[in-house]
Amino acid sequence: MTDQDTTTGSAASTGSTGRAAVADIEEAMKDVVDPELGINVVDLGLVYGVHVDDENVATLDMTLTSAACPLTDVIEDQARQALTTGPGGGLVDDIRINWVWLPPWGPDKITDEGRDQLRALGFNV
Repeated sequence: MTDQDTTTGSAASTGSTGRAAVADIEEAMKDVVDPELGINVVDLGLVYGVHVDDENVATLDMTLTSAACPLTDVIEDQARQALTTGPGGGLVDDIRINWVWLPPWGPDKITDEGRDQLRALGFNV
């Protein structure tokens, strides 16, 4: 994942500019689970980038395992819930998801943790 125009901070914090830290957003996105595989979108390698603007709105560059995936609404709803709700109102004020298809997703994008989770489910990765 890339850190574009971001600040750093501890969990559930905002940077000195009032923007959420990218690392915190990435951690919160681990609560967003791909409905077909049951693995979080971060460890599957579906989150390509995160940008937080001056209004504390996060734009997520994401892809899917298949461009024909019918579950984009489910993933968007989960992402919004993970990032905009919770103690203090959430990490960010709003989110946008920029669905991207290049580079195409492939198994090489799965993290080691994601591979372990898939193996536990019986996948050969």
